[in-house]
Formats: sequence, C-alpha cells, structure tokens
Amino acid sequence: MSLPIKWVRDIGLAAGDTLTLTPMPNKTLLVSSGTISRENTTFNATIDYIHSDSAENNLRILISHYLVGYDSIRLTTKKGFSAYDRKFIKDSVRQKLIGLELVEESRNELVFQCLLNYNDLPLARVIKNMYGLVLSMLEDSMTALRDHNVEIAEDVIQRDDDVDRFYLLSVRQLKASIEDIELSEKIGVRHPRECLGYRLITKSIERVGDHAVKIAKNVLKMDAGMNADDPIFKMAELSRKVFESSINSMTEEDLQAINKIVVEAKKVSQFGVSLESQGGEGPGKVEISMVLESLRRVAEYSADIAEVAINMNVKQI
Repeated sequence: MSLPIKWVRDIGLAAGDTLTLTPMPNKTLLVSSGTISRENTTFNATIDYIHSDSAENNLRILISHYLVGYDSIRLTTKKGFSAYDRKFIKDSVRQKLIGLELVEESRNELVFQCLLNYNDLPLARVIKNMYGLVLSMLEDSMTALRDHNVEIAEDVIQRDDDVDRFYLLSVRQLKASIEDIELSEKIGVRHPRECLGYRLITKSIERVGDHAVKIAKNVLKMDAGMNADDPIFKMAELSRKVFESSINSMTEEDLQAINKIVVEAKKVSQFGVSLESQGGEGPGKVEISMVLESLRRVAEYSADIAEVAINMNVKQI
C-alpha cells in the first residue's frame, strides 16, 4: 500500500510501524497509526488569566478547553490570583466539570487534570443520569408548588448544577468521538451523524431542567401552596409523561410510534396555552402563569427530542 509521504513524515512513521485500518460507515477505510490514539496521547493547554476580565469570563475560557477535549489545563498569571478568583475558579470547576481535578496549585498557577475514563461513563449512562435528575426535579418542583415547600424548591435549584455537569461532559464526549472512531464505539455512538442528534437531545434535557428550576424559583416568590385539584397539576402530569415518552423514543424503531409522541407533546403544549388564557386575577397570578409557561416549554422540548429520535432512527442509505 502506498501512503502520502507528507502524512507519513508528519506523524513520524518509520519502516515496520503498525497501521490500523478501520471500516467506516460510509464504506471508506480509516488509516490510523497507533501512535496517535487518543488513549495514548495527552493534550495540554495553557491559559493566561486575564485580570481585566471577570472571574466568570475566565472560567468560560477554561470550560471551552474542557469541552474540546484537553486533558491538562494550566491557568497561569504573573500577577497572582486574588483569594476570590482562586476560590471561584476552584469551586466552579468542582461544581461544573466532571473528571477535572486540581492537581497543582501555586501563587501563579492552577493546574487541572482530567482523570475521567470514558469507559466508566458511556454516553447512554450520561443521558440516563441527566434524564433521571431532570425528571425528579420536575416532580419535586410541582410538589413544592402544591405544598409551598421552600426547602424542596431550593433543593431543586441546587440540583441543576449536577444536570449541567452531565451536559458539559456529554458535549466533551461527543466532540471527542467525532475525532476518534474507536472512542466513538466505546461511548456508544454508532455513527458520526448521531453526534448532532445526541447534542440536540442533551441540550433539550438540560433546558427542561432549567424550566424545573424556573418553577422552583416561582414557588419561592409565592406566599402559599395550591390545591392539588388545580388543572395546573394535570398539565404537569401530562408534560412529565410526554417527557418520559420522548426519552423512551430514542430506542424506538417504529417511526409512526415516535410521531405519535410528537403529536401528543404538541397537544399538551396547546392545553397549557388554554389554561393560561383562563387565568384569573389574584395573588400569585404572575407566578402561576410563569409555571404554566415552563410546563408548556417542557412539552415543546419533549417534541424536539422525539423529532430528533425520528431522524436518528431512519435507516442509513
């Protein structure tokens, strides 16, 4: 087999080195060298901390390096970190980024290392964990609304950090799997085209979690609970069920069955619109209207998930 000489020189191949030929879904062959396998390579990044920017802006740059797949991220500053900036960065990384641990620390440097093994958290498990968290947040936010339970509402808000951690991990995994076909197989992505679908699904789940938080925050603004017979709880139950159905549709091969979920989700959204139009006056009216809006959005995101599931389950040409 003849190979492009520039490619051979760029990756440092020598006579006798082993190459791997991997059949691709589009009927081509991927030629790769074991020396450039993701598992055998550490990707390092150094970021200059910009003191003229906020700590939040600097954190956003760090997160972007985590998402694109860097294994070691070194944050440096000649001026030294303030006590606030140091604590903010360390606490935020701990709260938001799964697998990224502080391994070195000095006055001028913070070094984070990703210790995550992709085999330990395949994509299906990440999505399952996200979904389980968000579903419990939805249920608990409505319990807090019914009983005006401030403690439960505050707990729902705090749990959103865990949802965000799984979401950011999924983005990192999907980006890495596009570049590494072997890794793609390990985390459970059957074809590169599925990455976009999974990206849209995880974002929709994350957004449903955000609306559970909005419901909880509206509970905190109210002065009392609500009667369990109020139609808003019927809306909540319908939204929850269609959300569950949309997640189950990811493994459903019957496209017509998935289509029914999309139709049902849109009906639930319309039911929410009708309830909003019936809203009366009185204390808590604004908050109740906002809760209905969030429940309607849950149904709409569920429809989005089911529509993506249809696209992902169409057989490839």
